Amino acid sequence: MSIKVNLDVIMAKRKMTLTELSEKVGITMANLSILKTGKAKAIRFSTLESICQNLDCQPGDILVYDPDDPPSS
Repeated sequence: MSIKVNLDVIMAKRKMTLTELSEKVGITMANLSILKTGKAKAIRFSTLESICQNLDCQPGDILVYDPDDPPSS
C-alpha cells in the first residue's frame, strides 16, 4: 500500500502505550492495533483528529505517502 502508517513511531516518541492511547481516543485496542500495524483500509477524520490531539502531532506525522510502494489491490 502506498500510504504508510507511522503511528507506532509517534507513540514511541511520546512514550505512550496502545492501552493509554486507546483509552484517550475512545476506540478499541483491536481497532487501534489494526491502524498501528498498517492493516487498516480507512480512518475516520474524527479518529485521526483525536489521535493527533492526544499525541500532539499532525496527520502528516502519522500518514506518509510512499510513491515507490505499489498500491495493494
